Amino acid sequence: MQWLTRNAWARRALSGFSVLLAVVGVGMLAYPFATNLYQDRLQSRLADEFASDELRQAYANGTLGEGDALTRIEIPKTGVDTVVVEGTSASALRAGAGHYPATPLPGEPGNVAIAGHRTTYGRPFHDNDKLRKGDLILLETPLGEFKYQITRDPFVVDSHDWTPIANTPGTRALTLTTCHPKGSAKQRLVVRAQLVES
Repeated sequence: MQWLTRNAWARRALSGFSVLLAVVGVGMLAYPFATNLYQDRLQSRLADEFASDELRQAYANGTLGEGDALTRIEIPKTGVDTVVVEGTSASALRAGAGHYPATPLPGEPGNVAIAGHRTTYGRPFHDNDKLRKGDLILLETPLGEFKYQITRDPFVVDSHDWTPIANTPGTRALTLTTCHPKGSAKQRLVVRAQLVES
């Protein structure tokens, strides 16, 4: 290490690199916190939108746009209470959870599918791995409430496997998807439920 004491440029480079690492580290720690704050503010706005007559009319007419409030999801076992928006783009999912647009609306026949964040933007699906067969998921829409019951324990699929959100005519299913493992998008954790009450 004597060369370091004799070379001023090496000391400056090492100091600069240390500062850069510190800044990156602080940024990595602050990012989830900042996304949670953003999502919290967005959820307040969505809660107001969810209670509006305009949203009720748009829902009834099927004219909801990406990012519009669609349904409130409650998962009693994990304490989730979040307004889900229409769409699953990066922008829409800043609300925490979004409805796959190609799937039916809550309560309709087929497979209603919702994606949610696990470690950022309020992390509504953070504890989906703790859900078990028989647990309840409640969806409240501007036109009614729907109670789904989980039909099997959560399972993992490849991130490119879209079969869990495929339509299932003749059923009234609900599928929740989120990243797996936590902090990685390598795989997808899936929760499957069936409508039991509306």
